[in-house]
Amino acid sequence: MERVTVRALHEMKRNGKKIVAVVGWDFQIARIADRAGVDIISVGDSVGINLWGRENEQDVTVDEMVLVCRAVRRGTTRALVSCDFPYGPFQQGIESAVAAARRLVNEGGADMIKVDGAADFPEAVAAIVRAGIPVFAQFGHRDADSQAAAKFVAAAQRLEQAGASLIDFIHSGPAAGPAVVNAVSIPVLGGLGGGPWLDGRLRRVDAAIGYAFAALDAKTENYANVAQITLDALTAYAEDVRAGRQIK
Repeated sequence: MERVTVRALHEMKRNGKKIVAVVGWDFQIARIADRAGVDIISVGDSVGINLWGRENEQDVTVDEMVLVCRAVRRGTTRALVSCDFPYGPFQQGIESAVAAARRLVNEGGADMIKVDGAADFPEAVAAIVRAGIPVFAQFGHRDADSQAAAKFVAAAQRLEQAGASLIDFIHSGPAAGPAVVNAVSIPVLGGLGGGPWLDGRLRRVDAAIGYAFAALDAKTENYANVAQITLDALTAYAEDVRAGRQIK
């Protein structure tokens, strides 16, 4: 099966074909998402909070992202693999950022590097692109309304000029979202509140399938409730063991 490329994603935007992207953190989920036909698997530094139980995703290191990205890469044959750039290297300067990006590609197997808050680091984005590494640039804010549209359009255009290949416009809104989509030639996806007015959607797998513990006690917008299925299965397993019924 032919692997998705940045060029293919750009062609999808030109043809009006929506891009499907998910955030995943492990080999098994990557294999399942890949078979489902998603176009991008984004390895998020959200792994720190949502999979490892940390309080702050900024504690995630480059070494850890290399390991998680490598696991996702092993599980894919078609999807493009994007890997989040952890917080630390950008605070240490552009040279450190480029060196870390190279590690995520060369050691982690990423096809693309995702930079959160990219609008604040256009010079670093440009430096990573000059190193031959595609950049998935994230920006946005909850106030992405019609009054803020011009600001977001300008930020998106700066990122495209810096060489970004893809944009994740979070909390885009129905006014600013279409304005940004129409202002740049690169695909604009939406995570954290992105809507159908964008070129595609990015969503965490655990949120989409109801895998998180919170899905047990709250109604969430998901396509399944894997947490409840898992709880029921493990409860039945525990009952079998305690009753001496090891039949499964």
